[in-house]
Amino acid sequence: MNREIQDEMEAMVDRAIHAEDLNGWMKSFIAARAEGDSIWSELTESTHGMLEGRSPYIIKAAALTELVMLTLDIVDDLQDRDKGHRIWMTCPEAYTLNAVLAFLMMFMGEAGQLQWQTGRTMTPFLPEISQWVLSAVNGQQKDLNPHAHIANEADYFKMVQLKSGSLIQLACYLGYSLAESSSAGLTGQIDELAACLGVVAQIENDVRNLEQLGPGNDILQKKRTLPIVYMLSQEQDGFPELAQYYDGRLGAEDFIRQHKQACLQAIADSGCLEYARIIQALYYDKAEQLFEAMPGPPYWKERFRRVTLDRYAAASLRNNG
Repeated sequence: MNREIQDEMEAMVDRAIHAEDLNGWMKSFIAARAEGDSIWSELTESTHGMLEGRSPYIIKAAALTELVMLTLDIVDDLQDRDKGHRIWMTCPEAYTLNAVLAFLMMFMGEAGQLQWQTGRTMTPFLPEISQWVLSAVNGQQKDLNPHAHIANEADYFKMVQLKSGSLIQLACYLGYSLAESSSAGLTGQIDELAACLGVVAQIENDVRNLEQLGPGNDILQKKRTLPIVYMLSQEQDGFPELAQYYDGRLGAEDFIRQHKQACLQAIADSGCLEYARIIQALYYDKAEQLFEAMPGPPYWKERFRRVTLDRYAAASLRNNG
């Protein structure tokens, strides 16, 4: 996130929050975000540029992207409780909850103002961005309660489309919606590309998460990610204790104490990670084909590629090599 985006986000806080302590906490959350490797504003700006957009409000749109993604990340951390070092987790929780409420209302209020400023009062701008956010919330709920929502791979991909794909689609929408030359065909292509990138990104998270059985591990939280769904489907030939743990016949404490090393070995032996990487490579290849078929200035296409496809190129090459 560049300084211009951070300044715009802080200006939004100043316009909305007059309680000095909350104002300070929210700016500290933004500053912590700016120090990280966030790609969201870059997605919005580069999508706008690929469609040769020249809106004077693109910085504000990119700041809104970062704002809503920061908010959703804070909520995710509050739910998972696995990133206690982050500033919004060390802040008094009541203040963090107020910050979440404030960020959400700021996002909707500033988005409504952006719609008016750009003259898009007759377009479904606010309903569109609301729907992307609601899709992400639905996907997050499915991820939080996978026992009720994810029984097989088809359910997993539906969850990923909601949880991850919709967020990338939102970031791209905030870019292309301000471009004067956007067409339904091209924006539909971008939405399809974003959906593929969401799967690629989620599988990357799934694979990395299984490398060790530490706090926040998906198995310990009984999540059903792609490699875990694969392992559960192989329970009779591989590691039946995993299914016993997931259906409640084996408690968490006993599972960790008695079967931790066996579980790590089963992850290595089952082929679940290799399988997940193969599926990731298929989605990566589809995303690359969609991207290469898109028109746009080389400078902006390169910026878009850098924060999307290039982040996962190494994994794709390993599986295609």
